Amino acid sequence: MTTRAALLVLADGRFPAGGHAHSGGAEPAVKAGHIRNAQDLADFCLGRLHTTGLTAAALAAAAAHGLDPLALDEAADARTPSPALRAVARKLGRQLMRAARATWPSPALTALAEARPRGAHQPVVLGLTARAAGLEPSDAAHCVAYETVSGPATAVVRLLSLDPFEATAVLARLAPALDEVAEQAAEAARHGIDALPAASAPLLDITAEAHAAWPVRLFAS
Repeated sequence: MTTRAALLVLADGRFPAGGHAHSGGAEPAVKAGHIRNAQDLADFCLGRLHTTGLTAAALAAAAAHGLDPLALDEAADARTPSPALRAVARKLGRQLMRAARATWPSPALTALAEARPRGAHQPVVLGLTARAAGLEPSDAAHCVAYETVSGPATAVVRLLSLDPFEATAVLARLAPALDEVAEQAAEAARHGIDALPAASAPLLDITAEAHAAWPVRLFAS
């Protein structure tokens, strides 16, 4: 398998890493009336991309670059103030780890799995997975950037019965922003952990805590 084919496998929504069960904050945004149509979805995705998306993409690029994954996992904790989102990130990391080790076994993945039996943060695991698959740090950053917006877009199709063609068009129009964020993340990763961005989205943190307490919800987060 070429590295480009590996990137397609890793970025494929059918890769069994558990992301389909998460809305990336879109479910509480829909309930609050912040997302009502395709334009609202585009605005939501763009904001998420330039905040938590940038931060996660840089963590993934740093792991793919070969920086210490345990130190990166601690950095991810420090950049995730919401306990609910920390739990989600580790659950997704644990699920991704299972799929990654079956697909691209590597000593680095095994070592992280043993050091973090309850799961490391998903972007860190994704970066190590990309490295194991022979991908570049920029590939890992692009994969995370795309996940940042594709998850909410898919969720909103289900939550609002939004025309899937409209949701796909939103993702296509975001392509230049995706490239920009991925390149910024990969560049930061080349300068070490202290240079990684810590962009945040406080409203996503607040709504994640509220969403975790909902007695009935369609998505896990």
